[in-house]
Amino acid sequence: MIFQLFGRPARAGRIVRRTKDARLEARVERAGGRCIVTGTVSGRPGRIEVFRTAAPAAYLLNNWQSWGPMEAVTPGTRFPELEGIVRDYSPYLFSPLPGELLKGPASDYFTAWDGGLAGFLASRAGHPFFTVEGGDLVGWIDYFDAAFDDPVPLEPLAVLEGGPVGDLLDAYGRLVKRANRVRINSWNPAGWCSWYHYFGKLGWPDVLENVEAATKDRRALPFDVFQVDDGYETEIGDWMSAKPGYPDLAGLARAITDKGFRAGIWAAPFSAAESSRLFAEHPDWMVSEGGRPKPCYRGWGKTIYALDTTHPGAKEWLAGTVSALRKAGFSYLKIDFLFAAAMPGTRQKGVTPVQAYREGLRVIRRAAGDDFVLACGAPLLPSAGLVDAMRIGEDTAPYWKTKPSGFQGPNAYFALKNALMRQFMHRSFWLNDPDCLLLRPREIELTRNERELYALAAGALDNLIVDSDRLALLGPEEKALFRRALALRGGRTRVEGLLGEFGTDVYVVESRGGPAGLTRLTVNLSDGDAVIEGKALPPRTGAVLG
Repeated sequence: MIFQLFGRPARAGRIVRRTKDARLEARVERAGGRCIVTGTVSGRPGRIEVFRTAAPAAYLLNNWQSWGPMEAVTPGTRFPELEGIVRDYSPYLFSPLPGELLKGPASDYFTAWDGGLAGFLASRAGHPFFTVEGGDLVGWIDYFDAAFDDPVPLEPLAVLEGGPVGDLLDAYGRLVKRANRVRINSWNPAGWCSWYHYFGKLGWPDVLENVEAATKDRRALPFDVFQVDDGYETEIGDWMSAKPGYPDLAGLARAITDKGFRAGIWAAPFSAAESSRLFAEHPDWMVSEGGRPKPCYRGWGKTIYALDTTHPGAKEWLAGTVSALRKAGFSYLKIDFLFAAAMPGTRQKGVTPVQAYREGLRVIRRAAGDDFVLACGAPLLPSAGLVDAMRIGEDTAPYWKTKPSGFQGPNAYFALKNALMRQFMHRSFWLNDPDCLLLRPREIELTRNERELYALAAGALDNLIVDSDRLALLGPEEKALFRRALALRGGRTRVEGLLGEFGTDVYVVESRGGPAGLTRLTVNLSDGDAVIEGKALPPRTGAVLG
């Protein structure tokens, strides 16, 4: 591969670049089809061009956060629906740099193609991304106009050559793991979540009903954790205040732990609704613009603001909230809408949005101790090493729609597709959460084949396995499917077909070394028939080859 580093042909050795406002010093190591770039920057670096090569005809695009897609694109791919999302929901939902997002296909952190990969190994201060400029694929780091009196690490870059794209992604994952000193939690949870049956209408009787159902059927539903999702709190931001009809949070946790389950709770700790007590009492704790709190996104029919995670008072509140949830009895924390803390704006400290995000996440990690932290709606690479698990796709849903773009909201199809595409992150960045299984045969639009495909794929991928149904709706067949999914976990997995080698939305998941032995699961997410290894595969189905 012919490529440039910092505007010149790539060569091993030391590189020094000076501009009027900044100084960059880098070291380039090249050996055996691998190039690693490390270094430091100081001053006001702005946006740095790090990498440039001829744009591939097809390559993998990765969005910066959980809900955004990873998918194969071409240099000419466009996502016109993003204009409406930026205008109506949030400019920062799918990028901290919305202008770049709207210009063309921007791939955050890494990109890969047949025979090559370029990927940044960390995002600690700057935001690394790739764009197509003319006929070139260009890798950048944006430092948001921040000034660094002392040198900060340049986000390291790896350029890998040769081999299938799956092997290159696996190698990249190992480098990310080492660069971020990631420690993988030995507990890969199985459990229950309230969200995808009750959504925001969850009531206390619903919690009690399902805890009791799970308690009576442990053999069929071997849950470790029972997690209450959005719907218990009085307001977004007021996490210790439960809605009328609920006990206090200690009582909520006790109803779960007394039955022998780990208690899990949902929160969006970097978000505060305009109607919350948190916002009313502490508007100065929010990211601001022009001296006023800056709106971050629209949600729950309200304007939502972002916590300034560099503000001493906000950090003390954040640590105190997590500690209080633990003291109440919750040892599994699902933290959501985390992108809010990485919104550009004015903060107490003059740091980049990426630094602010990591500062807030470190507060949560320290306060959570050894308890399990599952992140969602989160910038991906800046979270590596700070969370136990990560939702790596869009929200699932009780329906399946093969939409033309991954930027269009909850959908079982895109949730499962992202779980397949980002499998290489599992046990390198964290444990992957593919989102919940929906197994119920009633009150749902998903077909039997779609429900089975999702469950078996999540198991073969060795991911978290969490059901989200009213348990009274599950019969023997649905409970058996849950156990089948669990039985497929535990192997070393890889996914083939990421660049469409078997056809659009057709994949093979291979698992080795687990309790199920060598397993190959064919996956057809498409609306058409597929043939894999000589076997026909109907639309939206999967089959275990052996």
